[in-house]
This record gives sequence, C-alpha cells and structure tokens, in this order.
Amino acid sequence: MNRTRILVIDDEPQIHRFLRPALEASGYAVERADTAASGLAMARTHPPALILLDLGLPDMDGQDALIQIRATSQVPVLILSARDQEAGKVAALDNGADDYVEKPFGLDELLARIRAALRHAHPGTAASELFHGDGLTVDMARRIVTASGVPVQLSPREYALLALLVRHAGKVLTQRHLLQAVWGPAHVEDVQYLRVYVGHLRQKLGPVAARLLTTEPGVGYRLLDRAPPDAAA
Repeated sequence: MNRTRILVIDDEPQIHRFLRPALEASGYAVERADTAASGLAMARTHPPALILLDLGLPDMDGQDALIQIRATSQVPVLILSARDQEAGKVAALDNGADDYVEKPFGLDELLARIRAALRHAHPGTAASELFHGDGLTVDMARRIVTASGVPVQLSPREYALLALLVRHAGKVLTQRHLLQAVWGPAHVEDVQYLRVYVGHLRQKLGPVAARLLTTEPGVGYRLLDRAPPDAAA
C-alpha cells in the first residue's frame, strides 16, 4: 500500500523524534532532511506529497528554501515557526507557503493542517463550484450564498472577498494577499478596508461566520472548510 509521503526539513532532532512516529501512526510515510540543501535535493529527486519546512535552518534561510521550492513545484508546504515570528509567517505565506504551524504545536492541530493542505492541493471539480461548510453554502457558478439555509445578500466587494476565501478554504490568506486580490495593488497597505469588510461578512453570515471565519492574529484570515469539534453550535 502506497502511503502519502511527507518530507520534514528541520534541523532539530527532537522535532524528528516526535514527528516520525506520530505521522507514521497516522498513515503517512516520513522522510527526514536536516538541512535546506538536502531537503531541496530530496524534493527534486523524489517529490513528496507535502513538505514541513522549518524557517530556521543552519545552511539557508527557510524563506529562500521556500522560494526555491516554489520555483519548480506547487507541492503543499507547511511552515514550522515560533510563536513570535508573525513577520516570518506573513513573508512565508506571501512566498507561497500553504500554511504554518506554531512551535510548540499539538499533534491534532498539525494533522488537521496537513489534511487541509492536501485537500486544497487536490480539490474536486464539484468542490471548486459549490462550497458546503457547516451551515455555509456558496454556489460559485450562480453567485448564491446561504447561511443556515437563509439566503444572504452581499455587496460585490463582500462577495469577492468571501469567494476568495472559499476558493482557498482551509488555507490562511494574508492581509496583503486579500487586499491586492480584492482591492488592487494600490491598496495593499489599507488594512482597515479589510477589517471593515470582514466585519460586514461576519455580521451577515451570523453564527456560521463565528464557526468558520477565523482571524490569524498579525497574519490574515482563514475560512475553515469545517468547524472545529469544539466550535459553538
């Protein structure tokens, strides 16, 4: 049986000691790289299904390694970062990372991020046209939005923002990414625009937004494709 392969690029032995048995117990095959150079070589010669990439590598900045990966591959990349590295998380996401997990991280959170990244990497045709997520339905073809079965009227800008989040459901999008895509390059620093419109979406979507639309502090926003188990009903 072929198992989904994950390449872990990290120079901390304790991370590998924790991750290998945990990921293998969850059905993944794990490959280890302790430097950026070895990880990049392994990614080229034997491309994995997903890469876990530490930003603090001994031989190369993790951001540079990410840029090299993205130059030739769209493999999902999850960044392993310290809690106080907001700027690094934003830069990594803007450089093409799919998500990040803060060290120290819990296994359940990591596995959820991995599953979401793999789903996003291989979306089905129906999923790209019709989104269903714990009370939220977005029909991309007909531009129809319902929350808890009730039609929701959105302005063109509000719909554009929601549609972008839907297309990348499960993935965190940076403030800069959202502003550039919805408002244009001249507004990439106008964070207040984004906060106002996210507020509009939360108000109009009601309890559905409380379950699915999350803020990633200092980074951006994420539309979950399913509510976490402990979310309020």
